[in-house]
Amino acid sequence: MNQSASALREGSRSTTLEGGEHPTGQAPRAARISASFVLLVSALVAIGPLTIDLYLAAFPQITAELATSPARVQLTITATLAGLALGQLLIGSVSDAFGRRAPLAVALGVYVLASLAIIATPSVEVLAVLRFVQGFSAAAGMVVSMAIVRDTYDGVSMGKVIARLMLVVGVAPIIAPTLGAQLLMVGSWRLMFAFLAGFGVLLLALVLFVLPESLPVERRRVGGTRAAVRSYVGLLTDRGFMLLALVSSFYFAALFTYVASSTFVFQDGFALSAQEFGLVFGGGALAVTAGSQVNGALIGRISPERILVVAVDAGVVLAGGLLAVALAGGGLVPLVIFLMATLLTVGFVFPAVPAIALAANGHRAGSAAALLGSLQFGVGAAVAPITGLFGQTAVSMAGVMLAMVLVSAGLLLVVSRMWRTAGGAIPIEMDDVEPAVAEPRLTLARRRIRVVYLLCDHDHHQARLGDPRPAQRRGATPGHHGRKLRRAAVRDLAA
Repeated sequence: MNQSASALREGSRSTTLEGGEHPTGQAPRAARISASFVLLVSALVAIGPLTIDLYLAAFPQITAELATSPARVQLTITATLAGLALGQLLIGSVSDAFGRRAPLAVALGVYVLASLAIIATPSVEVLAVLRFVQGFSAAAGMVVSMAIVRDTYDGVSMGKVIARLMLVVGVAPIIAPTLGAQLLMVGSWRLMFAFLAGFGVLLLALVLFVLPESLPVERRRVGGTRAAVRSYVGLLTDRGFMLLALVSSFYFAALFTYVASSTFVFQDGFALSAQEFGLVFGGGALAVTAGSQVNGALIGRISPERILVVAVDAGVVLAGGLLAVALAGGGLVPLVIFLMATLLTVGFVFPAVPAIALAANGHRAGSAAALLGSLQFGVGAAVAPITGLFGQTAVSMAGVMLAMVLVSAGLLLVVSRMWRTAGGAIPIEMDDVEPAVAEPRLTLARRRIRVVYLLCDHDHHQARLGDPRPAQRRGATPGHHGRKLRRAAVRDLAA
């Protein structure tokens, strides 16, 4: 552990030693992506999906043991998602003011206690309450890890790390029920929460003894509740940010519709065993993995906006095919094929949205990541029970998934029109940067500098401070020069 901690801290120092202090006072940026860093933040991200999905294969057993209905057991997922949504809003903002490690350590301690309490739960009502607490505390791992990435990396490097984290977010919900099915072979559903308690203890040890603080005191937000509210108000009134967040949220809802319904669709509808059900989820894991890995390889060559548009368009077609197969009673194999293809697009969408949104909000990364995650889980919590209203069938699952993807596509169409109206530019106001966060840039902030991202050659962004004209009229050239301008703009934006 000590060697890992030293490696992580050395990685964060290397940029300062080689490049010196940034003239605008921004935090040092790691020039090389550290494998140990990615593994650590990936483990933190994984706690959310594992918390949600590990017990899915045990739904029939929980229903029988607690003498309740499948619908009431399904509501424990809604409670967990609601906890994750609220937890990300509060913990993300707190981490901007108090640093990343302390809020993360406290939340993980609460998580361990909640997991242990669930082992002895006597009823589904108590289970739902404890699942809310568990989800609330698990939110810290998801939102703070994203903020840590934004603290440590920028530009293309940030995009690549986010792609790897979104791989975990996409794959963990698929793998978790498979792992849960294996735990059912050696114990009851309560063993699953003992496993989660142990995982929480491991993460707490990593945070206390390995993870370095990524947000120095001079860059933390001051002003208490008023500053936190101002940060969220700024994000909520940023039309571009909110539309992108909702695009991701409704696509996320499509995934959670599948997650919440699949155990009934495949185990009850198609009479699969818990282990066979786990294999179907494993196929979904491969699909999301493939999408995320291809997305990571494309970053730097193709703009995240273009990746997002193509992935969502493909998702509409594939989700439509999924519903058609379900309506026609095409059987298990065709249904799984279209389902896997739809999940493939998830692997492209999840990394693209944070890469676009967080790049423009480095000065409030914790709050931005929190709002993104909160909207995702909030919409997911609202949508997940809908399939139960129409019966837990393949048709209801596919229909709700298609509806969510269509909503995402409609929102993305609005965003695309904004890009075209602005001539490929997305203006971002920097007026709400807190003075304590950006003291070296206070004069620039007061001058209301606008940072404009310019879409150039459909593959690269070019940016220039105070010059919103299209790149062609500036005489800018694509390729290497364009990439240098983009990196410079991202650094200035995050300073």
